[in-house]
Amino acid sequence: QVQLVQSGGGLVQPGGSLRLSCAASGTIYSINAMGWYRQAPGKERELVAAISSAGHTNYTDSVKGRFTISRDNARNTVYLQMNSLKPEDTAVYYCNVVGLDYGLGLFDYWGQGTQVTVSS
Repeated sequence: QVQLVQSGGGLVQPGGSLRLSCAASGTIYSINAMGWYRQAPGKERELVAAISSAGHTNYTDSVKGRFTISRDNARNTVYLQMNSLKPEDTAVYYCNVVGLDYGLGLFDYWGQGTQVTVSS
């Protein structure tokens, strides 16, 4: 079993910053991709940013230059630093981790979600 625990999020004014964290634990042999998704009310879940095991990153266009995804492989943790936040960034943010467990079976898990609200 693999568990993901998210932290961070909350209420911030426009232009402010927040940092999200997501720590994976359990029967992890290796982690491949780690990513952050978000879902706003009435909208579909969308990919915000992703990072590969080699450190390659990609971002949705609306967050480029404002958000930074990073990972700490020793801690099996992925971070999302969000700067210059806008009201349209308001959503529930979910982390996603894909990897191999001790039996070399593929796993694909989601975090519990954390609310990010950008409002004055």
